[in-house]
Amino acid sequence: MTQALAGLARRSADALRDLAPIIGVIAFFQIVVLQQPFPNLANIVVGLLCVIVGLTLFIQGLESGLFPLGEAIAQGFARKGSAAALLAFAFCLGFGTTVAEPALIAVAAKAAEVASEAGAIAGDEAARTDYAFALRMVVAASVGAAIVLGVLRILKNWPIHRLIIGGYVLVTVMTAFAPDEIIGVAYDSGGVTTSTITVPLVTALGVGLAASIKGRNPMLDGFGLIAFASLTPIIFVLAYGMAV
Repeated sequence: MTQALAGLARRSADALRDLAPIIGVIAFFQIVVLQQPFPNLANIVVGLLCVIVGLTLFIQGLESGLFPLGEAIAQGFARKGSAAALLAFAFCLGFGTTVAEPALIAVAAKAAEVASEAGAIAGDEAARTDYAFALRMVVAASVGAAIVLGVLRILKNWPIHRLIIGGYVLVTVMTAFAPDEIIGVAYDSGGVTTSTITVPLVTALGVGLAASIKGRNPMLDGFGLIAFASLTPIIFVLAYGMAV
């Protein structure tokens, strides 16, 4: 019990240290540059404390639960020796975690709202809901495909730089032909997929899989799945915009 409390205290101190730069920047510009008092200072302090507590618990959850779980699942599939089952799990993991990403939900909703105001879709609530849902499904499917590609790269020992460079060359070519209205949404979709839910499980899966396969180095081969998860949504959403 004492050891657990000491660990939480240490992580709380780490969280405060990590937040200190942004706190300092905001305080400097508010007080020195704008020369204005903080509005609702009490609420800001309470909110800051909530952020510190939340970040502490989040990191604790990663270290205690998600990272060990992801690595254990990867090692279990490696021992089972079924590539088909591993690839199916990789797709479902990428799809499921992306669907649940709060950042993607927010971006899809905002994209639907702006598209409605611009006249690209109907102005009713049903049309905006359908647009946001379709966008989320496209992005989720793209991340599922990205994790499958990343797992195949680890299994086959493909060089990651060739795949990434080839992917961005494809993005550049598709950007020249895609509708202007979808380009910004596509590029933002690549960023919002790699957030609080997707990153821990996918990273643990890659490291655990690389550690379980003879001849693979977890440091060299276990990372890189997040790069695919950031790249493929751009390709899929650009293709979606060109098709729809």
